[in-house]
Amino acid sequence: MNILITGARGFVGKNLAEALRNIQQKKDRTRPKLIVENIYEYDVATEPALLDDYCKSADFVFNLAGVNRPKNNEEFMAGNFGFASTLLNTLKKHHNTSPVMLASSIQASLTGRYGDSDYGKSKLAGEQLFFKYAQETGAKVLVYRFPNLFGKWCRPNYNSVVATFCHNIANDLPIQVNDPSTQLELLYIDDLITELLDALEGNEHLCEYDTGEPADMIIKSDEADRRRYCYAPVTHKAALGEIAELLNTFRQQPQSLLMPPIPSNSFPKKLYSTYLSYLPESKTKFPLKMNCDDRGSFTELLKTADSGQFSVNINKPGVTKGQHWHHSKWEFFIVVSGHGLIEERKIGTDEKGKPHPVRRFEVSGEKLEAVHMLPGYTHNLINLSKTENLVTLMWANEPFDASHPDTFTELVEMV
Repeated sequence: MNILITGARGFVGKNLAEALRNIQQKKDRTRPKLIVENIYEYDVATEPALLDDYCKSADFVFNLAGVNRPKNNEEFMAGNFGFASTLLNTLKKHHNTSPVMLASSIQASLTGRYGDSDYGKSKLAGEQLFFKYAQETGAKVLVYRFPNLFGKWCRPNYNSVVATFCHNIANDLPIQVNDPSTQLELLYIDDLITELLDALEGNEHLCEYDTGEPADMIIKSDEADRRRYCYAPVTHKAALGEIAELLNTFRQQPQSLLMPPIPSNSFPKKLYSTYLSYLPESKTKFPLKMNCDDRGSFTELLKTADSGQFSVNINKPGVTKGQHWHHSKWEFFIVVSGHGLIEERKIGTDEKGKPHPVRRFEVSGEKLEAVHMLPGYTHNLINLSKTENLVTLMWANEPFDASHPDTFTELVEMV
């Protein structure tokens, strides 16, 4: 399949082109039936004559080209309607009736705050042009009205408030929130690309619009033509103030080590990924506080509000660390380098008044194993090597709380 992308150097175009390249080069095998032969990337800097060649050979066209921030409003119509006319006329010239996708905008609804939008008017004119083209040629036309888009590679200080907020907060620049309660509908770039690839395989999601909202209604077969539009089914709604608050939490993570809740497929998870893509080089690496003494070191790596804490511990050669127990806290110890011994003993005595037996686990970085540190069991960690450090990754079920450490000293081997 030959695929033409107009606006290929833009935010959506670049993400789509890279996704298609991964499929083309067999790096992405999640769509085994999709065969990508050629990817024609067309943008403002492309030699105009190439559009003719591309339109002649294309099996599917993604028209992502458009004008968002012109010097004057007249450029909206020229950039959004004018180029669409050129594209469709070139396809007509070659009698190419391959499917054509149009990137429109929710502003084309001309409802609510978009009621007098010149940008929306130009997008609506482009939609009408595409629908007319479908009627004249019989070509399949897929018109998407995008809400607010966000994700990696989105240009800040342009037309995405999320990109601007991410860039500014990542670079310690101020942001302006005029009304924290303003609600936005947000579409993450990966979710959009998933939908566009679905459309490429003929599995687009159809809808009609009711006061600016996509209505994925069950429509009788004889009324199916009413669903003229397409949409990405996974979007998120968030207030400006919520977005700013989340981003400020992300900015503090290298100092607090606290990872905020980021459930699967949630807006915070996608926003965090977006935020990280704007980090400058100076913030890509950050220091960790190593608590060092003559025995080695202990360093906290990552904390979560409800899923515990990760740390790394280093025992110098021959050193024993630990010798304590917990009421409720439990841990995993995973030796990743060196040769050691973990010992555990249930505190107190058995029914005969004797100490409980010691459990011993020899561990090595040559064979990764996780060892439970059990509640109510005193435990230690011994470096058996005389020359190499023992490096252990540790997970505890809760972040350390200095006001309630739940840690009590007791030797494993009773004297």
